[in-house]
Amino acid sequence: MGEEKDLPPGRRLVEYFMPFLLHLAKSGLSKRTIQNHVDNMWLLGGEIIRDVNEEPRLRKVAAEQLVRNVIHEDGGPLIHNGWEDEQRSFDSTCRKFYRFLTQPTR
Repeated sequence: MGEEKDLPPGRRLVEYFMPFLLHLAKSGLSKRTIQNHVDNMWLLGGEIIRDVNEEPRLRKVAAEQLVRNVIHEDGGPLIHNGWEDEQRSFDSTCRKFYRFLTQPTR
């Protein structure tokens, strides 16, 4: 599991993810689809925390910047120990999150 020092950046990430997660909850998607996106957001947070642990200077970087460093219109970072179908699902969520973050009405 994680370490105590991962809690502050992890909390900032969860706070940053919440508007997107609430948007998904109101979207009319099936419970299973929403759960897949939630699981992928958990995975995104884990990948970001992994980056933070590899580069401690990132601990002080805002959640928004940490996220924008790893997601883009084509998807997200390569996941560690993941299968191809998991990566496709993860990239789909990252693309959806990217579109959410870049829409002008947000």
